[in-house]
Amino acid sequence: MKTNLRTWKLVGALGLLLISVAFVTARATQLVNQAQAETESTDMPKEKAQVQEPGKTVKVKVFNKEGRLIGPVESPRVVKTDAEWKAQLTADQYRILRHENTESAFCGILLDNKEKGIYACVGCGLPLFASDAKFISGTGWPSFYAPIAPENITEKIDSSFGMVRTEITCARCDGHLGHVFDDGPRPTGRRYCLNGTVLQFTVSENAAQLADPAADKPELKNAVLAGGCFWCTEAVFERLDGVVDVVSGYAGGTKDTANYQSVSTGTTDHAEVIRITYDPAKISYAQLLKIFFTVAHDPTTLNRQGGDVGRQYRSAVFYADDAEKQAATEMIKQLQTDGSVKGKIVTTLEPLEAFYLAEKYHQDYAQQNPTNPYIVGVAKPKVDKLEKTHAEKLKSQ
Repeated sequence: MKTNLRTWKLVGALGLLLISVAFVTARATQLVNQAQAETESTDMPKEKAQVQEPGKTVKVKVFNKEGRLIGPVESPRVVKTDAEWKAQLTADQYRILRHENTESAFCGILLDNKEKGIYACVGCGLPLFASDAKFISGTGWPSFYAPIAPENITEKIDSSFGMVRTEITCARCDGHLGHVFDDGPRPTGRRYCLNGTVLQFTVSENAAQLADPAADKPELKNAVLAGGCFWCTEAVFERLDGVVDVVSGYAGGTKDTANYQSVSTGTTDHAEVIRITYDPAKISYAQLLKIFFTVAHDPTTLNRQGGDVGRQYRSAVFYADDAEKQAATEMIKQLQTDGSVKGKIVTTLEPLEAFYLAEKYHQDYAQQNPTNPYIVGVAKPKVDKLEKTHAEKLKSQ
């Protein structure tokens, strides 16, 4: 029994020794991996998960030869190899713009700049911010309460370093700029916190020096309309010549409820909308409105379209300026007077505060799902009516 007891003690001691060795090995491996991760997050950060595709374009606002900001216009994405970026940028610019690093606080050369002018991307020259939106935040980085044009900035979720933040990148070259926070001053309440190292400054008097080749292309405009289910209205306007793009989204409510699950409850202020990007040289805003009122939906039903009921399905024109509001007012009056629309038009005219892009699966839904019963029964008849009544305005097949 004593011999057996000693044997078991030896076996137990050996087992404990093996467990200890395994624990130490695992802990050492963990520390090594942690050290490597920390090194990668500072010296050699990870590559961006979202890579720009060659040959694609973006719709942005740019300066023309007269020094006037115009657009949005289509501009090619700037895509370069890693070697090309290294050759173009300084070491600090490359580290921040292409690898999401951050410059030290209170060290940026543009932090205390008080001159009037434009801040552009050092990677591709796209104008990003203007001095009239710059303010002193006390954080140590150049801060702005709004971009020069919302189209020129892309927002992405950043979950690095155990935090959830909103990263901002250049819409044209996908370069990392900084982050945006909801603790800024009025009128937006936002604070765009920038790395000055990746910005190039041009005084206002020299804005013409920022003239972009894309400015020579037709100046595109946007129209935001709500006419019930965005699957149906999107299908109609995508067929029109002069319409460059149509995307589904939400407008009228707040950012935190701009998602299909919340909007579908009918308790938010959002409406399902489409944003139409069009070339006014080919099709006018008034022509878009006429098709909106006479083909794309029924403007006489309050808070509903057919079987879709709720404020999210209301008929509304979200105007961007007084000119659009006036055009919508005149169109409603004309259609009521000439009898083109039977019944009282109940469409609301609402100022466009913000447009929020809908989830990816909603985009081009009718085109992607032509046999869906709802598309066949509701969207297709609208498209058929467009083809019958406005054949001269359709895109060539």
